[in-house]
Amino acid sequence: MPKRVDPTERRALIVDAYLRIVARGGVAAATSRAIAEEAGIAAGALWHHFDGLDDVVRAAFERVYGESDARIRAAVDGHRGLAAVHAMIGEIVPHDAQTRNEATVVVSFWGLLPAHESFRELTRRVEREWGAGLARHLDEAVSDGDLVAATPVQALADALLAVCDALQLREVQASDSGKTRRRTELIERLLAAWAVGR
Repeated sequence: MPKRVDPTERRALIVDAYLRIVARGGVAAATSRAIAEEAGIAAGALWHHFDGLDDVVRAAFERVYGESDARIRAAVDGHRGLAAVHAMIGEIVPHDAQTRNEATVVVSFWGLLPAHESFRELTRRVEREWGAGLARHLDEAVSDGDLVAATPVQALADALLAVCDALQLREVQASDSGKTRRRTELIERLLAAWAVGR
């Protein structure tokens, strides 16, 4: 009898293969043939578990989002206010091999958004959840007396999240403005405009 394949495990194996290929050679290298070879399965077997290459990319994005979200929760645990804001941003903005690879996956996923409403909804959900987290911690910073009472909390949270998106893109572009010192200055300037005693 042929060995029974666990569909969940096989999907995870394929996503793992996709992410390794992207990490090594970028999105263009992640062809269906390359993914199948990397996963050690027949090319036709890919489509027993996914509807197409875009579906693989979506699953990879969901994996990256889930792992990023888990890191954010761990980093924020025990912190509040500006410390929590910095902890969140520190896990969204690329800073090591894992988060740089994740940025490549995220930016490639953005390229698919115009053709897929379900993909757009997924990114909007991420934006809502992370934006709500930033806004909550900015509210704490106002309560703690670190930011002025007039701080436009929701607008500032939106701006910080937009900067995080831009810094992911700039990492993939290998832009100088994505370097650690410059991106730290950018975040600090946004927050400093509303700091108490500035």
